Formats: sequence, structure tokens, C-alpha cells
Amino acid sequence: MFKNLGKIIFMIELGFKYKKIFKETYFHPFITLKEGYKALSKARGEYSNKVLDFLNINVKLIGELPKEDKILYAINHRSLLDIIVMENIFSRYEKNGTWIAKQELFEDPIYGKFFEYSGCIAVDLENKRGLLNFFKTIKKIFSKVDDMNLYMFPEGERFKGEGIHKFQSGAQKIAKANNLSIVPVYIKGKNEEVFKNAPYAKPYTVEVYVGNIISHENLEEKYLEFYNSIKG
Repeated sequence: MFKNLGKIIFMIELGFKYKKIFKETYFHPFITLKEGYKALSKARGEYSNKVLDFLNINVKLIGELPKEDKILYAINHRSLLDIIVMENIFSRYEKNGTWIAKQELFEDPIYGKFFEYSGCIAVDLENKRGLLNFFKTIKKIFSKVDDMNLYMFPEGERFKGEGIHKFQSGAQKIAKANNLSIVPVYIKGKNEEVFKNAPYAKPYTVEVYVGNIISHENLEEKYLEFYNSIKG
């Protein structure tokens, strides 16, 4: 009980601290879009690394992120820990990018502003006008930020079953509309339980597999080929 309470208090306090840091950049009147996303990417990495240090969780990367940018990273999703784990990896490579997240996350009374100010881009799949504005926003960002990357969970929501849940169409459409290559990423393990049992007395390692660059055509099929090649 006290273990979980300490974890919650730490993350809430750290979250409020970084929400203020994010907000300063988000509303900065003179910063360019490129500088803003770079600053927010760095701050998200710092936040995530501090959380992982507190939880005593290490991240082992199998494979390498490509040097080039303008890439959509397609990542499986099972846990609240997934974003934190991936931000650790992106910070190692000093990647400039942001997450695509469902609109309802931005409406959460506790975490909504944290996601908004950290640079995440909201998408409302049920609203046609919202979808049009979303694609316009993405197009504008890539026209002004030459080292931008997008991070996305193509499954659309956390999947607690075995294997990979059916992909939604969003990732493939975004990659096609913006001429983005895709890198498949697989976070191994039941990380909802990993997060629940943290912090650890001895370091716990989460493994993350990164595949080669692929095109957007038949994304789900290509991702499954990648997954089948490493699941054993």
C-alpha cells in the first residue's frame, strides 16, 4: 500500500512540475515551431527518465532507431508505461517528435493539460471536421519542422490480450498523407503488471524491439511480419 502511495505521490508531484515547464514552452510568444517541439521533446524525455529512475526500470533496446527523421513510429500498446519507455529511447537519440493521442485524453480533468502542453496532438476519430483540422495541423507541422517525427499506437487503445490487436486505419492514412516512412516498434512484456509492481528493489528491464523502415502500404501485415520475427 505505502509502496503504491509513494509512487503515486511522486508521479503527481513530478507531473505538476513538468506541466509548468511544458506550459512555458507551449505559450512562449517568440519560439518557433521547430524550437518548441525540440524543447518539449527534451522535457518529456527528462520527465520520463526521472520516472523510470524512481521505478528502478531500465529499458533495453534491441535494434536501432534510424538517423533520418520525418518518420512515424508504430508502437504496440499495453500499458501506461509505454509512453515513458519510448520517451526514454527517443531521448537517447535526441529525437524531435510528438505523440498522437485521442481527444478524450485532453479532456481529462487531471492529465488533460499535461498532454496538451507537452505537445501531443489530439485526434477525434468520430468528428469529420476534427479529422480535417487534424490532418491540416500535421501537414503544417511537417512543412515547418524538418526533423519532426510522430509516435502512435496503431491499435488505438491498450490491448491486454496476446499478440497484436487489429490496427485502426489512422497510422496508415497519416503516413500516406504526409509521405512518411514507418518504423515498427514492439514493447515486450505485460507492462501493466510491471508498472503495478514498481518501484523495484533490483533493476527491472523492459525490452523494446525496433524494426527496419517500412512503407505505409499494408501496414498491419508488415507489422505482423515484424512481430512474428521477434516474438520467439
